[in-house]
Amino acid sequence: MDLVEIKILETVIAIVLFFLLRLGISKLISRTVTKSLLQKTRGKIIKKIFLIVLIFITFIFIFSVWGIKQSELYLFLASVLTVIGIALFAQWYHLSNITAGIIIFFNPSVKLDDTVAIIDKDYEVEGRISDIGLFFIKLKTKEGEEINLPNNIFLQKMIKKRNV
Repeated sequence: MDLVEIKILETVIAIVLFFLLRLGISKLISRTVTKSLLQKTRGKIIKKIFLIVLIFITFIFIFSVWGIKQSELYLFLASVLTVIGIALFAQWYHLSNITAGIIIFFNPSVKLDDTVAIIDKDYEVEGRISDIGLFFIKLKTKEGEEINLPNNIFLQKMIKKRNV
């Protein structure tokens, strides 16, 4: 085999691995959504995040296979990551909520319709979880009020799960 055929074979392997990983991750997320009684739209958002990461990794591998100089690739990646880093630093609050939402998704200590109390020294909130989104967890209180609690705050506070 000559060099071009090897590069084509490596590219095909990378693309096949991309689709296999995408399928495996998609099934894992779907199983987690079903098992944890989460909303399907939330699963779709998590799938999109992982798809973007997989595409990014696959392109980097294919670029390296086809001989893009490492220094040029590193310069391009550093530039892109710098711009993304500055944008995310400006939006750190949203990034922390998305990260917390992903953590809550894969490690569900609570699920829909659980009654929880958020223990805080200043203000205690108790309610039934009506929605778990990418940015907020919605609680419905006994009085019928709806409280949106940011995911990052939900992870930072002590949670008492009530058995009803």
